Amino acid sequence: MAWDEWEQLKTAAVERQSTQMQLNRVPDEPGDGKTLSTNSQGDLKVDQQHLAKVGDQAFELYNRLWNEGRVAEKTTDSAGTDLANQGFDLGGALTQVSVKWMSSLSDLMDACAHISNHMDFTKNAHAGDEIFIEREMSSIAALESGFDERVGPPGKRNEVYGDEKKKDEK
Repeated sequence: MAWDEWEQLKTAAVERQSTQMQLNRVPDEPGDGKTLSTNSQGDLKVDQQHLAKVGDQAFELYNRLWNEGRVAEKTTDSAGTDLANQGFDLGGALTQVSVKWMSSLSDLMDACAHISNHMDFTKNAHAGDEIFIEREMSSIAALESGFDERVGPPGKRNEVYGDEKKKDEK
């Protein structure tokens, strides 16, 4: 094979590759979850209102499933039993569909209840954590101000504790 022929084959292969299907899309940006990025855009923030809203929506869905998802249960079961008693194979199949429906509905309702309960727990846990952290930080700040040389010059009385003369007069 001659060198020129080899170059022609490579050029033809490149041309065939460029005609393949390509998907149009926006290029990945740092921090979009698709690529690893060393630049952090900030911390994960949990807003109590968002947690409450997710929990409320899960609770509402649970109630709707309870009220509207079970409507056909007794009708379908009785129709299946009636058809089976008349000798129709469809009766057994209808009863089986009803059993599968109730099983799936129960699983879905359990998942909704779990989400709702977890959001309530998370909301309460984060609120407790916030109070604990706030207390710890405020006590550290008060303690630190008593030892902080920035409050007063080294070797002098710290002004945070007030004027000594005024205390003696009281």
